[in-house]
Amino acid sequence: MSGNAAPRAAGEGSTRTRLDRGRGALGPALELVHTGRAPTRAVLTAELGVTRATAGAVAAELEALGLIHVDARPGAAAGSQGRPSHRLELAEDGPVALAAQVHADGFRAALVGLGGRLVATAPGCETVDADPAKVLGSVVEAGAELLRETGRRCVGAGLAVPSAVAEPEGTALNPLHLAWPAGAPVREIFAERVRAAGITGPAFAANDVNLAALAEHRHGAGRGSRDLLCVATGHRGVGGALVLDGRLHMGSSGLALEVGHLTVNPEGRPCHCGSRGCLDVEADPLAFLTAAGRDPGPEVSLLQQSNDLIRNQYADPTVRTAVEALIDRLGLGLAGLVNILNPDRIILGGLHRTLLDADPERLRAVVADRSLWGQSGGVPILACTLDHNSLVGAAELAWQPVLDDPIAALAQV
Repeated sequence: MSGNAAPRAAGEGSTRTRLDRGRGALGPALELVHTGRAPTRAVLTAELGVTRATAGAVAAELEALGLIHVDARPGAAAGSQGRPSHRLELAEDGPVALAAQVHADGFRAALVGLGGRLVATAPGCETVDADPAKVLGSVVEAGAELLRETGRRCVGAGLAVPSAVAEPEGTALNPLHLAWPAGAPVREIFAERVRAAGITGPAFAANDVNLAALAEHRHGAGRGSRDLLCVATGHRGVGGALVLDGRLHMGSSGLALEVGHLTVNPEGRPCHCGSRGCLDVEADPLAFLTAAGRDPGPEVSLLQQSNDLIRNQYADPTVRTAVEALIDRLGLGLAGLVNILNPDRIILGGLHRTLLDADPERLRAVVADRSLWGQSGGVPILACTLDHNSLVGAAELAWQPVLDDPIAALAQV
């Protein structure tokens, strides 16, 4: 018996040494798998700059934590050369984050796994009460019910709101399209409701377009971009966000990129901010329906009404003229942003995605013509690809502590 003990102990010690050496790589490794940049252990080894043995130990630890699955049988893609490698996949039955979103036409809750995958969603509510505590209590309870139904472990919760969220207080500075009071402490209220519902993990809140940009950068149309500009209009208003050098740019107090208040028509409509002709009121769904001579109906959201009108009645000259007018206003705003920010990619969401689909060449021409020396004509302008990117982005807030330090974060939940 004693003759076999020494070799086994030496092997265990060697494995432990590799894991200790690679423990600092757990978070970076998980982020690589989470964002789809390390589909195999060989790629993980190369991206981390560690030995195969260390990468193997790191992958094994992440699998033991229930976060990823390592294919037991290494394989190679057809036609590839070199040693086959173990595939790395996110655990199908792993933990989830609770994601919540509030907008002018309702709210929704979902459970989101690693990789930005929606595991479950609750039916959306179409009315938003003037009391943020009541709304956030309802959306958290919907999320708690999803957790009870699925039996999933929860790492935390994230909230997306249609307002700039001031840091470090976590207050909704200007929920212009909600009846909430300015400065409502949304993060504090959300965290209280999460705790009261018995949901484990930290709670976060941020602006919905910032979170859409974060989700698209990690999992969608912005993947691989270094300096990403996102502009979107959902149910009301226009928002923007910027990812610089791979990180969401929040500004000194969380209020950066309020692009909705760029003036694109000095003689235009009065804006909620006190100015006139801002993108917020010149390039959102209500502005489009007004330009198209349509009276908004109560049956569905303004965004859906606008999208349906463009997709189904684009041949109508009035609709086409309204599309061209909004594209010109949007293009003017984007050109100014390009001159200031010099992004390597622009992505558009909500109604702006539909406008891009309707006439991509017109929008790109306006941006190129109005940008410094026309150099921005080479900046790719793409449509967002995630259907629920603000929800996915809200979940990213809750996943971030796990990506930073998987062992410590999971120990808390």
